[in-house]
Amino acid sequence: MKLQLERPIVFFDLETTGIDVAKDRIVEICLLKVYPDGNEESKVMRINPTIHIPEEASNVHGIYDNDVADCPTFADVAADIWAFIDGCDLGGYNSNHFDIPMLAEEFLRAGVKANLQSCRSVDVQNIYKKLERRTLSAAYRFYCNKDLENAHSAMADTRATYEVLCAQLGHYPDVLQNDVDFLTSYSRMNRNVDYAGRIIMGADDVETFNFGKYKGKHVVDVLRQDPGYYGWVMQGDFALNTKQVLTEIALRSKSTR
Repeated sequence: MKLQLERPIVFFDLETTGIDVAKDRIVEICLLKVYPDGNEESKVMRINPTIHIPEEASNVHGIYDNDVADCPTFADVAADIWAFIDGCDLGGYNSNHFDIPMLAEEFLRAGVKANLQSCRSVDVQNIYKKLERRTLSAAYRFYCNKDLENAHSAMADTRATYEVLCAQLGHYPDVLQNDVDFLTSYSRMNRNVDYAGRIIMGADDVETFNFGKYKGKHVVDVLRQDPGYYGWVMQGDFALNTKQVLTEIALRSKSTR
């Protein structure tokens, strides 16, 4: 089934040095832009992460230090990547949980003002988990009746994700609407305020901590009752985006007192 679009959607996949969005770095990014008329445009970039790629990561994606030694850093290409994404929606596999938070961190480190919040995000894995609960390779076999060759290469995973979403629309016509607003909402597992999910919107639509000793507590209440907690988070090993969001809430709460 053809995906109905109001504006372009960029399906993307990252290969990285690891899975810690605060510490790890991108080593490859694939971007597949699908236009409302069905035309496609793609980019694949190898990135020098400026840190060692651990062997366990290289064993998964096949990219080693020597492969990216002469490649640009993310800071070198960040503006071009955002220009490709700006004005589009996003699609990925496990992207809400990992790829978007990782991409947001890299943009922040590069000093590029990339407003990813303006992009609706469709996480194909979350749709799959809600309906079938399998891996991307299994999803590709289930929905597209094809084996996923070169799994964990960015281009293969990215194109497979796009094909799986189109097949899901045809497979569940009574459940899924061919509309990015609906797919964004349906593929969201929780209501993250920051990309890492350290702060979420509670049932009462108030920002709430989702970790640690104040889990379940309103952020503004914690900051008021324990001002030192803000400094602890800012000095801690948290994602830059988490710190950015916490700072915005803190500043907003001060201005409303």
